[in-house]
Amino acid sequence: MKLAVNFCATILLVFTSCKEAKKKNNKVETPNIEIAYTSYGDKISENNALTKEQMLTKFETMNVGDTVNVKFASNIKEVCSKKGCWMKLPLVDETETMVRFKDYGFFMPLDSQGKQVIVEGKAFVKITPVDQLEHYAEDAGKSKEEIAKITVPRKEFAFEANGVLIKK
Repeated sequence: MKLAVNFCATILLVFTSCKEAKKKNNKVETPNIEIAYTSYGDKISENNALTKEQMLTKFETMNVGDTVNVKFASNIKEVCSKKGCWMKLPLVDETETMVRFKDYGFFMPLDSQGKQVIVEGKAFVKITPVDQLEHYAEDAGKSKEEIAKITVPRKEFAFEANGVLIKK
């Protein structure tokens, strides 16, 4: 009889302890996480983004018409002053990439110049005609004299972003 009581007590203890462990495992703790970025366009993560120098290296290996899907980080050098429909991101010194947004589906805040961003999308090399360069200069608020100096098409590193993260 004593053996039966000990056996039952052991079984009861095992079930009770499993029940307690289960309760503890079901408890969901919500850590206090501050979101470091504001997201525009498709949802993207900051993980595995290339540096702007690594992105320049990729661009330099590409020919006109080549396209590569990529994600990289930089700071906004310039943003369209009318709608935020494009931005320029420096790669190094005077080399930059013109970023537009997939399907004209979203825009950057007009006051986002200087902020750190991560962009994900398609990088490509293209020749930009004079009329389009003049249009971009006008959007950027350049003077008529500066716009008049644009006389030749330019080979450019371009980017179509499907998602952007701006650091808060």
